Amino acid sequence: MSTATALEVRVLIGGQWQAARNAGSFSAVDPQTRAARPARFPISRWEDCDEALEAAVAAFTELRRMPVARLANFLDDFATRIEGSAEVLVETAHRESGLPIRPRLADVELPRTCNQLRLAAAACRSGDWALATIDTAANIRSCFEALGPVCVFGPNNFPFAFNSVAGGDFAAAIAAGNPVIGKANSSHPETTQRFAELAFDAIQANGLPVATVQLLYRTSHEDGERLVSDPRIGATGYTGSRQAGLKLKAAADRAGKPIYLELSSVNPVVILPGAVAERSDAIVDQYVTSVLMGAGQFCTNPGLVLLIDDPAGRDFVARVAERFGSAPIGTLLSPAVERSLVAGIQTLQQAGALRCAGDATPLPDRCAVPNTLLTTTGRQFLCNPHAFQTEAFGNAALVVMATDHRELIACLEALEGNLTGCVYSANDGRDDADYGPVASALAQRVGRLLNDKMPTGVAVSPAMNHGGPYPATGHPGFTAVGIPASLRRFAKLTCFDNVREPRLPALLRDRNPTGHTWRSIDGRWTIETIGSKS
Repeated sequence: MSTATALEVRVLIGGQWQAARNAGSFSAVDPQTRAARPARFPISRWEDCDEALEAAVAAFTELRRMPVARLANFLDDFATRIEGSAEVLVETAHRESGLPIRPRLADVELPRTCNQLRLAAAACRSGDWALATIDTAANIRSCFEALGPVCVFGPNNFPFAFNSVAGGDFAAAIAAGNPVIGKANSSHPETTQRFAELAFDAIQANGLPVATVQLLYRTSHEDGERLVSDPRIGATGYTGSRQAGLKLKAAADRAGKPIYLELSSVNPVVILPGAVAERSDAIVDQYVTSVLMGAGQFCTNPGLVLLIDDPAGRDFVARVAERFGSAPIGTLLSPAVERSLVAGIQTLQQAGALRCAGDATPLPDRCAVPNTLLTTTGRQFLCNPHAFQTEAFGNAALVVMATDHRELIACLEALEGNLTGCVYSANDGRDDADYGPVASALAQRVGRLLNDKMPTGVAVSPAMNHGGPYPATGHPGFTAVGIPASLRRFAKLTCFDNVREPRLPALLRDRNPTGHTWRSIDGRWTIETIGSKS
């Protein structure tokens, strides 16, 4: 499909690529040149949203009657089609995001995206995610079931793995049995369009309702808030800025609609004195690599470091600053990310942070800001903890130098919620007495606690929690990465009380529908059929 002009770019609604009822148009920007991309994409009016919601409701009704194997087959087929179009997808995403073709897009993110889709397919087939629970004596049975149409707002920093029509939220929502209305990120609309084309081909090939996947490129803020709060929507998954996310949350909350948000995180790293003395060089290498990877544009980027202010700690900071100054300057994802990073650095400086590497002056030829390292004291941090936790999303970081362990703990207790928190300690045990209070304070404020390991990587593991207390996310009890748990965000718990066995969902009938689905029967997890001999 050609994307040369706004009139030729179409939204996907109800199984049709059709002209948008547009309220204007926009282009993505190549951050490597600051030049606008040639394709223009429509800004949809509410009429497009309304039609997509109507089609999604009809699709949801059909999906509830379909065997789960058909959804699983779609997810597997979609992953295969993505692999077959890898070259075009990677090149498109590279032009729209500035992210390197290799290894980032081709060797890391695209394989991860396909893996997530296949893991979601496997979870869909097994049914374990639904936590089927059966009390035979009371004849009460329950499980998680599909919730309804899901709207997914994808972020700018993962054009594949978190894409609104291909990423983790999408895979989880589909595997749980819901149709998806994808809202493309404005930084990579053409990448999202190509994913939607592949998804629609897989929908048709596998006999799913044509509106199982729909795509809008952009709406007004008012229509976005109206969309997430509409009575027809089941839930929303959103990854992006705190400001925009909180407006969507307020709208969804007023309507009583679930919305799962990933908003903001500075991901504190505490480096205890014994670790500095024991292996300072190695930790400097690990930290600089982690914080500048991808120009710092990861939601798990370690943007806040806490150290004890002693000669070894000051030497550590000096060597990090030196490395910041000599390291290559990465390309930022878009002019908007650049503006946000500059504003974040300026906020930290206005609060009193001192610059020891870089500055907030953008480069003229591409979207980029020099690698910037700032420092402040523990006392200053405690006087204005909110300002000092401003997320400078990109290649910038803040170091807090505490006078002693008591002040260090006080700084940790002043932290907002984060996705991750990390503690580096000596291998020989000299930090063990300090580790307990530090880890205790940190663990209450993060979704994932790490030891002696930078937080940047997020493994696609069933045990992974990519979530955390506010403002890292909108709810501390859910994860955006980690199948099967991520599916339960887009499901409701349904209880069946004294319902006749033939009328129950297959997962709750006496016979195990797959022969290997784990169900809790009278307090014991088992794959047995009810009434069978142990």
